[in-house]
Amino acid sequence: MMLKKATIIIAVLGLLDAIYLTIIKLTDNKALCIQGIGDCWSVNNSRYSEWNGIPISIFGILAYIGIILILSIQKKFKLFREFGSIFVFGIALSGFLFSIYLTYLQFAVIKAVCPFCIISAITMMTIFILSFINLTKEQRETILE
Repeated sequence: MMLKKATIIIAVLGLLDAIYLTIIKLTDNKALCIQGIGDCWSVNNSRYSEWNGIPISIFGILAYIGIILILSIQKKFKLFREFGSIFVFGIALSGFLFSIYLTYLQFAVIKAVCPFCIISAITMMTIFILSFINLTKEQRETILE
């Protein structure tokens, strides 16, 4: 139960961060990028900040909402009781791997670092770790039954 609550709290923080990045992207408002802390503007305006015209942060919003929804309704529906932890793990794994790629792009290709993007990568990595712990815990409990 503690893992679930912690995961939801971290996902809400990640969601807020992704929403903020989306607002920066859609409003094209450089003032929202805090000056002196990294180079949010360069990263958020690079060619890597969109996929088929969709801001990458939108995918983050969808991932965080998916995680929050699954964890919130997990006990209410049989499908999510049985597979919710696997779904959350899958979303978190995908998000974590994509975050590694995006972080690589910041350092190696764009040569600019967005602190809000790093926050998103850290929140997704943390959710990945918590979901892995939860999934292995559930697997152990199933084996012991």
